[in-house]
Amino acid sequence: MPEAFEAPAGAGLTAGHYEDMVQKAQQDPETFWLDQARKLDWHVPPQQASRSDFHHDVRVDWFSDGRLNVSENCLDRHVRTQPDKIALIWQGQDEDNKDSLTYRDLHARVCRLANVLRRLGVKKGDCVAIHLPMVVEGVVAMLACARIGAIHVVLFGGFSAEGLAERLSDSGAVVVLTADVARRGDKRIPSKVTMDEAIEFCGAESRVRTVLVVSVTGADVPMQQGRDLFYTDEVAQEVPDCLPESMNAQDPLFLLYTSGSTGRPKGLVHGSGGYLVWAAFTHAIVFDHKPDDIFWCTADTSWITGHTYVVYGPLANGGTIMVYEGLPSWPAPGRWWDVIDQYGVTVFYSSPTVVRGVMREGNEVVRSRSLASLRVIGTVGEPIGPEAWQWFYKEVGKSRCPVADTWWQTETGGIMITAAANLVTPRPGSACLPLPGVEAALLETQGHTVVEGAGEGLLCMAGSWPGQALSIWKDHDRYRQTYFTTCPGYYFTGDGARREADGYYWITGRVDDVVNVSGHRIGTAEIEDAVALDPQVAESAAVGVPHDLKGQALVVFAVPKKAGVFHPDAINRAVEVGVGRYAVPEKIYVVRDLPKTRSGKIVRRLLRKIASHDLEGLGDLSTLADPDIVAELIAQVKEQNT
Repeated sequence: MPEAFEAPAGAGLTAGHYEDMVQKAQQDPETFWLDQARKLDWHVPPQQASRSDFHHDVRVDWFSDGRLNVSENCLDRHVRTQPDKIALIWQGQDEDNKDSLTYRDLHARVCRLANVLRRLGVKKGDCVAIHLPMVVEGVVAMLACARIGAIHVVLFGGFSAEGLAERLSDSGAVVVLTADVARRGDKRIPSKVTMDEAIEFCGAESRVRTVLVVSVTGADVPMQQGRDLFYTDEVAQEVPDCLPESMNAQDPLFLLYTSGSTGRPKGLVHGSGGYLVWAAFTHAIVFDHKPDDIFWCTADTSWITGHTYVVYGPLANGGTIMVYEGLPSWPAPGRWWDVIDQYGVTVFYSSPTVVRGVMREGNEVVRSRSLASLRVIGTVGEPIGPEAWQWFYKEVGKSRCPVADTWWQTETGGIMITAAANLVTPRPGSACLPLPGVEAALLETQGHTVVEGAGEGLLCMAGSWPGQALSIWKDHDRYRQTYFTTCPGYYFTGDGARREADGYYWITGRVDDVVNVSGHRIGTAEIEDAVALDPQVAESAAVGVPHDLKGQALVVFAVPKKAGVFHPDAINRAVEVGVGRYAVPEKIYVVRDLPKTRSGKIVRRLLRKIASHDLEGLGDLSTLADPDIVAELIAQVKEQNT
């Protein structure tokens, strides 16, 4: 039996051993990655790690002479060795709504659904769309697709019918799993009705033959005869065993749509072998995985973080995952802290947006909970400012839990730059150091000259890594154009970064979030870090807008911790002190909230358009956590400029 990925990390990996890994991955990447791959179960073990090429037509190629099954690696091998270990703990947003599954239980549920999909005619290479809230069936569906070689496409529950239709048509999904009605706090989201509208929008382009409906609330929903089936009825007919499909390591595991600069979503394709190696490796190393961990990544499974660190990484490592349906502060502040104490969560991985949100509730909310079970905490999604980092460390981590701040992308498949827990000394606000095998590089914006030592530039990757997306679905030329033409021979992340002399990286923001004010290139992240130093500010977003004299001007949207007690002049002072007088914003708007996706990312594109009074083409606002905030911001900006 191959060793689990929790060794060596779970066996007490030291900083010295970690540095040895960095050196081995750099000096002999072929041997290093083949050694990591052997920790999985393979039908045909690979003899070659990578044949990737960032030149010419661009090829991302990992373990392509090997064969395996991802579902088998996440379930069957653990059923053989630890069948009664808890694999998944689910807590609904209502206290009495909960479930707990051993590896044997989860394996049986996955096999039953996999058999249903095969009975419905789903074949290897077909796409299956998953449109579910954070319920057990969402995890089961992903693993069932992997078991039979179907490509899963997890779709955000807040998409409009038009947004869903675009992704259904592009992916060519033949089966859809959706909820009757999803819960989000006291709101009810009509998932099935919206999906019906989406399929109708697709028209002749729809390939959807079957819709499986998961009863989340038990609400009555319209069912189309011959197409719609109830999930529970179908899985009850099947046996709890299903032979896994043998997959080439390069076969697609899933598509995940992410926004493009053109507004047309990109379906990033992630493979089977390389992705799973990267998911398991990074989960074990970054979070110092232990066999008795209860690992809670709060991301929705419609986000790449949910794929890699809710499902595939922890389960490949034989861990126990926590899945929670509800919001962090519903029905009352501190709900997530109660979940941690109730289940003894040991590793907590969330977003800076969540951290800033709970900061606003006051220290007493978190101090009134124990949180004694926690040993590692982490953040993902955007840079976390030093103030929020310190609060997270002191109040949630009780000044004893390492903070694994992480930088990565949908395209990277998993964590790339981080302060790996207990292995890398953290630096509040810094993304810290690249993981073993990550060839990070800085290139100048003109001439594409590589920056040596300390410096600033475009954050790129000089070589491939196992978790890298293989392509864009049905559009490899767009993949090449998007990521490999700005800096030929390199993968361009789209981010700018600053590197210190000792190799620590600081993410300065998207390159299009660098504002050129009278010749001064100012990273919006730098402005936001300065604003965060004001103790009265909960969070902020800085954007650039056109300016007749300066070319561009800075505008700051700030959310105060307490409404009505904050004056914008404080932001000017904070920026003047933290960055310089040249960077003082042209306009400051003190607002109730910022437009964010459900995964917590601030949608700066909308803020730029609102601040510029460009209200045409705002796009689909249904993907926002609070769509109503856009109208509020438009009205406020208009009022302050009249």
